[in-house]
Amino acid sequence: MTHVVDRRPAPPVGEQSTAELVQRASEQFSKLVRDELALAKEELTERGKHAGLGVGLFGGGGLVALFGMGALVAAVILALAIVLPGWAAALIVAALLFGVAGVLALVGRSQVRQASPPQPSEAVSNVRADVDTVRAAVRDGRR
Repeated sequence: MTHVVDRRPAPPVGEQSTAELVQRASEQFSKLVRDELALAKEELTERGKHAGLGVGLFGGGGLVALFGMGALVAAVILALAIVLPGWAAALIVAALLFGVAGVLALVGRSQVRQASPPQPSEAVSNVRADVDTVRAAVRDGRR
């Protein structure tokens, strides 16, 4: 076994003083907390990416829907002018744009769902397990 901080070989546990053991436990606990915080940061970053992508896709869906409304307005105008080929073409374009908008909105919704809840669940469960392990060790050490 080695010391956490300076990486030199540690003497066997039976040969270490209580102060050395407490210092080692403190160093190991500090390293464990830093590692768990790094994991939590990584988890939140990943969820933030999904949320950002989902919001962007929602925005893209809204923009395409706006174009669809423009095409639908053009179709109504052309239909009123009774120019059958013009309004039929505009109506087909509007239907296609609304279809694209629907697909983008559904994909965006799934991305936002992947991002929630915005808590680092893996890191939280690891910290709970670590605390339970330390409690059990302390409880067993008292006996």
